[in-house]
Amino acid sequence: MRGKTVLITGGNSGIGKFTAIGLAKLGAKVVFTSRNQRKGDVARAEIREAANTQQVDFMDLDLQDFASIERFAAEFLRKHERLDVLVLNAGLILDARSTTKQGFETTFGVNHLGHMLLTELLLERMKASAPARVIVLASDAHKGAREGLDFDDLMGERSYGGWKAYCRSKLANILYTRALAKRLAGTGVTANSVHPGLVASGFAAPEDVKGALTRIGMVLVRPFMLTSEKGARTSIWLASASELEGKTGGYYAKCRPANLTSAAQDDAAAERLWTVSETLIAQARSKR
Repeated sequence: MRGKTVLITGGNSGIGKFTAIGLAKLGAKVVFTSRNQRKGDVARAEIREAANTQQVDFMDLDLQDFASIERFAAEFLRKHERLDVLVLNAGLILDARSTTKQGFETTFGVNHLGHMLLTELLLERMKASAPARVIVLASDAHKGAREGLDFDDLMGERSYGGWKAYCRSKLANILYTRALAKRLAGTGVTANSVHPGLVASGFAAPEDVKGALTRIGMVLVRPFMLTSEKGARTSIWLASASELEGKTGGYYAKCRPANLTSAAQDDAAAERLWTVSETLIAQARSKR
């Protein structure tokens, strides 16, 4: 990874942090994002120490706000001539429905739409840096959305549940990856999604998940969860393995191809999601 520049969203803790450490150890210049300045500064020092390198930097990014995404992309492009690997790692789950600055349901807005806009703004730099890779943190939680996306209620206005919204957002991640891979054919940029495993990280924090049943469930399964370091292994492999050169549109777990539900292989739904998402993003940006 020497000479390569890697960007990781949500890299101040958990899987993202250990992905940053792993890729920095391999020689990459790593930039990670956080929406909290203090946490970002602390994580930068920790990652530099763990990887024994100064080639790690932190930049502020709030995926709930398109203005923040646009500012971040402009600053990143100004500072960095290359972007070889983009790891869309940040994500959340919320018990209570809320909305982003642009009025999107937050889970869908952050886990899918925010990352889609960010990728769009950085894609030309990636093409210029090719061969390059986009890695999307999805999850086997997509299997909880067996009936697919509800295109009539993407924002959960009629029916909302935290777990349901999360499962659908992870399905959206996989469908988006498939649609992106199709559009990137021939550019030298690949796109793959990953299931990191059930990981004991800062995910599903108490301030985000307040429901008693969800909290109890997390406590019960935590002893059986992977460490964040182990959860980062497949992301690191997808970013660096030479045998994956040119492979695109796949879904991986434990450093090998993984199974998808029929809903996650629905390319018609992937195309519909792409079109709807493009429209939502364009409309929101035009109002600013």
